Amino acid sequence: MDEHVDAAKVKFFPPGIPLIVIAVGIGLNSLCPLSFGIEIGVPARYFIGGAFAICAFVFLGVWAVVLFRKNGQNENPWKTTPYIESRGPFRVTRNPMYLQMVLVCIGVAFATANWWILLLTPVGAWALQELAIKPEEKYLEDKFGDTFLEYKRKVRRWL
Repeated sequence: MDEHVDAAKVKFFPPGIPLIVIAVGIGLNSLCPLSFGIEIGVPARYFIGGAFAICAFVFLGVWAVVLFRKNGQNENPWKTTPYIESRGPFRVTRNPMYLQMVLVCIGVAFATANWWILLLTPVGAWALQELAIKPEEKYLEDKFGDTFLEYKRKVRRWL
């Protein structure tokens, strides 16, 4: 293991991607609303979409950040990583914070009945994978070698 490997080459704030997805979806919906004939009442869709987004945020995002901070690790991808976290949500996904961002987009789309956000969410997931996840994985493989490769074999990138 090379302790002098630089941090991942992530040069932006990853939560910006889902924020852009939501903003563009809102803009497109105001210009050209989409409807697939699915009508769910306002209170129900707010509750279901909101609960989905909040659960994703807490059980994936917040839990992952708490684990990092509790053990002196920084959640920012441009900071160096002292070890590979494999507890909590990291047991089922290598990227709980990024998965949380995608699931929040789905929850917001459902709560607002904005199908544009839902349609743009896979584009956001792809952007997160290409611009954040792949550089992070390269960094982790360079720094931790076989330890990271073994973790990669055991835990999937998304789910």
